[in-house]
Amino acid sequence: MPNLASILKSEIARVARKEIRSETLQLKKAVSAYRSQIAALKRRTQSLEQMLRNLDRRGAKAAPAAASDEGVSPSFRFSAKGLASHRKRLGLSAHDCGILLGASGQSVYKWEDGKARPRAKHLPAIAALRTIGKKDVARILASRG
Repeated sequence: MPNLASILKSEIARVARKEIRSETLQLKKAVSAYRSQIAALKRRTQSLEQMLRNLDRRGAKAAPAAASDEGVSPSFRFSAKGLASHRKRLGLSAHDCGILLGASGQSVYKWEDGKARPRAKHLPAIAALRTIGKKDVARILASRG
C-alpha cells in the first residue's frame, strides 16, 4: 500500500504544479504587459517634459523680442555682475546710477544682488551704460541734479 500512496502523492503534486504553472503564466504575461505600459508612460513623460522645457526656452526668447519693440536690441542680456562692474567703472553710487537709469538706488542694489530684475523700460538705459564715459555721466548728473 505504501507504493500506492506515494504514487498518488506524486500524481497530486504533478497536477498541482501544472495548475500553478498555468495560473502563474497568466500573471507573468500581465506583469510583462504592465511593465511595457509603464515604460511607455515614462517615455511619454520624458518627451512631454522636454517639450515643456523647449516652450520655456521659447518663452524666455520671446521676452527679449517683446523688449526689442521698445528699442532694446534683442541680443541685449541683463547681467547683474555686468551692471555692478559698469557702475564701478563709472565711479557711480547706486543712487546716482538710479538717477541715470530712472530708478531708485535700492532697485539698483537689488538688480546687482540678483534679487530682482529690471523692467523692460529700464533696459535701454542699462544698455546705454556700456557706451557712456565718466565725463558724460558727470554732465548728465549735473544737468539732472
